[in-house]
Amino acid sequence: MFKVLRRLASLKITLVGMVLLITGSVLIYGNPADVPMWVVVIPLSFLAINLVAAIITNKRINHQPGLLVFHVCLLGLVIVAGFGRLTHLDAHAEIPIGTEFSADRLLEVRSGVWHSGDLDRVAFIQGPFTVQYAAGLQRGLTHSHVMVKNSTGQWIEKVIGDDRVLVIEDYRFYTTHNKGFSTFLSWTPDGGQPVTGVVNMPSYPLFDYKQDNHWTPPGTQLDIKFWLQINAGLTQDQAWTLDARNSSAVLVVTNNDVRRELRVGDRIPLPGGELQFDKLTMWMGYRIFYDPTIQWMFFIAVAGVLGLGFHFWQKINLQPWMEDEPEEPLSEILPEPIRPSITQQPITQPKKDQTMPISTSSQDLAATSKGRS
Repeated sequence: MFKVLRRLASLKITLVGMVLLITGSVLIYGNPADVPMWVVVIPLSFLAINLVAAIITNKRINHQPGLLVFHVCLLGLVIVAGFGRLTHLDAHAEIPIGTEFSADRLLEVRSGVWHSGDLDRVAFIQGPFTVQYAAGLQRGLTHSHVMVKNSTGQWIEKVIGDDRVLVIEDYRFYTTHNKGFSTFLSWTPDGGQPVTGVVNMPSYPLFDYKQDNHWTPPGTQLDIKFWLQINAGLTQDQAWTLDARNSSAVLVVTNNDVRRELRVGDRIPLPGGELQFDKLTMWMGYRIFYDPTIQWMFFIAVAGVLGLGFHFWQKINLQPWMEDEPEEPLSEILPEPIRPSITQQPITQPKKDQTMPISTSSQDLAATSKGRS
């Protein structure tokens, strides 16, 4: 058994697992619909087995507390990351102003097989929003007003944006660049009750030249085509703010090659009933993300960094840099000052009659030197 664990703890198996994980991460980037999540979960499980075997068999890991904590936290990150992929949700939604969020509005849903979040308990109402643009249609800040229920069941207002996420029941709602205009329509069938619907137009101002869509009223076979002529004050060379409250539009309705123009409040008769243009508003596009393991991964990562730091701190402090020595008095450490010794000799005065003749010629100097030698 121990030999099997040693083989599973091999660095070669670690390298194979890392290559598989990198390959799976590249394949799953962007959450494509045709790539299963197992391309990441299987390599993570493979690496988890490799780490468990290394922790059990490698004495350099399990005999050093700091290194042991680091590898256990690394194992925890691998397990939590795999669990997160099995329980995550990634989707988009387009919510018109004045409407409440519901799970039926989700688009492009990508979720794990174990996802069981409380999406039905998420409740908020989309309010008005503004998007600031600089000259050249450079998008700036987004301010989206939403009404959210607090713990007591009361509705409170919050302002979210690209840098301010809305979190409800661990679901994270991010505003995106995707937003546009919505038309609220009422269809009254002959001899029936009116039915209200919403038609979202393409993203604006990205597709300002193509604001068209179509709608089939409930209970009919009609395919009504719409084209929205928008006046939102769009300017290319000046700063501009997109706001539904400062916008107006004309709805062009086409059915069986018959073209009609409607303003807010207008109605037209169509085969089988009557169509009314009730209201012009806008919709905000959200990215919805759910992963219950995000906070756990943060705390595990912090614990792993602390364990690795403790390990290196022990390595550095195995030998003290300076040995402690008893302090000595300053007078014993400093050397005594060196004092020059001065010997006094008697000074003799020359006698008056013992004067030496001074020779000024070169011959006399030579004779004097010979006499000294």
